[in-house]
Amino acid sequence: MKQIIDQHRRQFLGVATGAVAVGLGVIDLARAETEPLRSSASNASFGAIKQIDAGVLNVGYAEVGPSNGPVAILLHGWPYDIHAFVDVAPILAKAGYRVIVPYLRGYGTTHFLSSETPRNGEPAAMAVDIIALMDKLDIKKAVVAGFDWGARTADVIAALWPDRCRALVSVSGYLISSQAAGSSPLPPQAELQWWYQFYFATERGRAGYEKYTHDFAKLIWKLASPQWKFDDATFNRSAAALDNKDHVAITIHNYRWRLGLAQGEAKYEHLEKKLAAAPQIEVPTITMEGDANGAPHPDPSAYARKFSGRYEFRLITGGIGHNLPQEAPQAFAEAVIDANSGA
Repeated sequence: MKQIIDQHRRQFLGVATGAVAVGLGVIDLARAETEPLRSSASNASFGAIKQIDAGVLNVGYAEVGPSNGPVAILLHGWPYDIHAFVDVAPILAKAGYRVIVPYLRGYGTTHFLSSETPRNGEPAAMAVDIIALMDKLDIKKAVVAGFDWGARTADVIAALWPDRCRALVSVSGYLISSQAAGSSPLPPQAELQWWYQFYFATERGRAGYEKYTHDFAKLIWKLASPQWKFDDATFNRSAAALDNKDHVAITIHNYRWRLGLAQGEAKYEHLEKKLAAAPQIEVPTITMEGDANGAPHPDPSAYARKFSGRYEFRLITGGIGHNLPQEAPQAFAEAVIDANSGA
């Protein structure tokens, strides 16, 4: 494992051969492979969850590691929660990182400060939430890393606030999109993968997700990670976060917004306009993909040139699915460390 990680580090820092210059940075197009460390079925936890008012939210978050270490903010996706990083965080803490793992809006103990705030799931709103959290915690810069919704949020932060982002780790790469892009039809096989997006576009879908939230989430886990043999205890530990009273509203709005079926908030419109232009990301970046990801995801070659700084793509083999940090925590933690080393 150490030899493989050392090879990745040399590639990311521009020492290995095969890198091509793109814009102001370097892109290594080699498909680096690491040995995955599969998550155990243990019921590890973060212990006490902290709460803090930040922006429009009272944010619940786990924190581990030294308070004076470099900061890594780890962002989960749908329908997962902070426990996707329960095995990643101790590795980073041992390496000296201050690790912050927040519940996104609509998950766990994070809640809105006002009943009047729209239950908005658009990408810009979620990114602003994290910037507000950084401000409240007096974090000037951080390595931002995530998967699924968390990767999209991390991408947006790196694109719009590069001065706040030391480095980026993004599972499935460049996920910035727009309502205009979402209006373009895909080939039938690709549309089939998004079946739940169309289901959520209907009132029946909203009612169905509300009634069967946990059953729905477990199905998504199985489809997205077909080779991950998680047990009920592992699923239930995360599924509890979906009982947040705003979870269904945030989920439905997110997917309807993508299809142009729901309005966003005017205060985020200027940010969404910037994102609609598909801005390049200049901060040091490592993108990752599991070799058994059953969820919709772009091919790495489709987005490589969206990263104009130091860049590397890593394919994580061994039957790793969509929830890469929980399925291969060692590989994910090493990516965070290596991305920060290239900053």
